[in-house]
Amino acid sequence: MKIAIIGCGKIGLALIEQLSREEHDLIAVDSDAALVEEIVNDYDVQGVAGNGASFEVLKEAHVQSADLVIATTEQDEVNILACMVAKKLGSADTIARVRNPEYFTLFMGKELGLNMMVNPEYRAAQEISSILRIPMAIKNEPFANGRAEMLELKLGKDNPLIGKQLSELGGTHKAKILVCAVKRGEEVLIPKGNFMLQEGDTVTVITEPKDSIRFFKKIGLTQAPVRSLMILGGGKTTYYLARELQKLSIRIKILESDARVAERLAEMLPHVEVVHADGTSQDVLLEEGLLSVDALVTLTDRDEANVIVSMYANSVKVPKVITSIGNLSYRKMLKQAGLECIVSPKLLTADQITTYVRGKQNSLETSVLTLYRIVDDRAEAIELLATPDFRALSTPIRNIPFASDLLIAGIIRDDVLIIPGGDDTIEPDDHVIVVTTRPLTDELNDLLLS
Repeated sequence: MKIAIIGCGKIGLALIEQLSREEHDLIAVDSDAALVEEIVNDYDVQGVAGNGASFEVLKEAHVQSADLVIATTEQDEVNILACMVAKKLGSADTIARVRNPEYFTLFMGKELGLNMMVNPEYRAAQEISSILRIPMAIKNEPFANGRAEMLELKLGKDNPLIGKQLSELGGTHKAKILVCAVKRGEEVLIPKGNFMLQEGDTVTVITEPKDSIRFFKKIGLTQAPVRSLMILGGGKTTYYLARELQKLSIRIKILESDARVAERLAEMLPHVEVVHADGTSQDVLLEEGLLSVDALVTLTDRDEANVIVSMYANSVKVPKVITSIGNLSYRKMLKQAGLECIVSPKLLTADQITTYVRGKQNSLETSVLTLYRIVDDRAEAIELLATPDFRALSTPIRNIPFASDLLIAGIIRDDVLIIPGGDDTIEPDDHVIVVTTRPLTDELNDLLLS
């Protein structure tokens, strides 16, 4: 696909890194000429320096022949205008990064002719809300239009799953669940039934949303629901998160150091306690009840403050700590330091856009319906359509010669998730969820041994 990316900040650069690996024809547009030159030298892309909302600049970038234009600058108005101009010039689809809640509505998107609007702060709030719903997990990713979810959990000391073979889990606990990937040290493994779990493993499981909490209860891995939450920082993500959590009856306290921001937030969120205070102060944190809350989320615009307060909260045994970061290079170090729940609004947004790009391409060229990267982007969960030309239709899965670096993690038939066993079969029009460490799989036949 021919794709123009307008704005080469963290989101734009993450998109360029990902989409260039997938062999799309990319054009990078940014007002910083030196940055554009650097990107052109580092990646197999074309570049145009200039105002991304300018008619002449967009013509120079040939957006009139683009399959997709993605505007990800820091300014909503520039992104919206760039997409409108691109549409006028003839671009097929447009995606705009929009942060202002007044713009970020379905109505506005349709009125402006946008195919998709993305909001990093809102996407981060959704991610955090899903983690708080199941606090035993460190990540919770809806999949296949919400009919399945991928949960990630770390097996700490005394975890009841340690020493279990995977074949024991479904049978013993009568749970609709499957372990589909394991990170052990630096190695990512696609496990089989005789695989034994060990302390320190990071495990990815697939399950139905209604079964996840039930499974954790059955294996004795329970954590009290989050009923009280402290949030550090009063920015847009905090606003969206507080709104998302209203339906969960969670008591929320927000610490915000800017008096005007705190006052405005209190007006917008009358059901929430907003405190004007410096949440990076240990005395303030203790005075405001850090030791008695079920969870802490750090959402300031300073990575260092978020990390330091999160590490302190970890040290005083706050049950659930979620840390927002902008600098993606911190992720690995922070996980090694014990901060397991890391959220990056910009990376989440880049992933959201990448999923759209894949869906658009795949609807035309392949059987891939959706695709997510899991286990720190080192494996893929792919939803594939079983077409009539699949060579192993109606064959028991145990008899299908699949390659060893993949697992059939789920089959969706008539909107019902099937966690497959060896006797299950793949039928025409099934949606098959495959977890694999191999990149760029286009259809089920690609997964068969030749």
